[in-house]
Amino acid sequence: MTLVTFSLPVWAGGDSSDGHSHEAPAPLPVSQSVTPRAAATTEEFEVVTSLEGKKLVVYVDRFASNEPVTQAKVEIEGAGLKGVASETTPGTYVLDVATPLPPAKHPLTISVEAGDSVDLLTATLDTSASVTNEVHTHGWSEWAVWVLAGALLLVAGILFAARRRKRAKKGI
Repeated sequence: MTLVTFSLPVWAGGDSSDGHSHEAPAPLPVSQSVTPRAAATTEEFEVVTSLEGKKLVVYVDRFASNEPVTQAKVEIEGAGLKGVASETTPGTYVLDVATPLPPAKHPLTISVEAGDSVDLLTATLDTSASVTNEVHTHGWSEWAVWVLAGALLLVAGILFAARRRKRAKKGI
């Protein structure tokens, strides 16, 4: 009986003649939210911008060492924005966005002045595809596998209990 219990999963779904396929399953869609980003580099600086709600967050690093640029003057212009971003943490600067940006590709000009270094960077912030919502669904075959596994576990438990009861009656 044990051989039948353990061999059942092997033959349960192995026949492709009844419509089953042995191809790799299609990837499942995932629900995700992606914030619009833009990046630009020069020999001196590396800048990544991210639109997070009503704030444009700008991360400024040294290109060669990737260390955050602190106490810099970061000016942003474009997409209806114009202003100096304030430093919130080392290398992170924030500019408030008064009105939401419409879905489009927005060119930005970012001026970074840190000590003796001054640089002008251009980037394009794409807000056209900022959110993707797809539903993750389970097919009937996934549920069938779980039901079959549960049924096999239940049968194995019943057989184990019956065997223990039979041994207990014999006094072994």
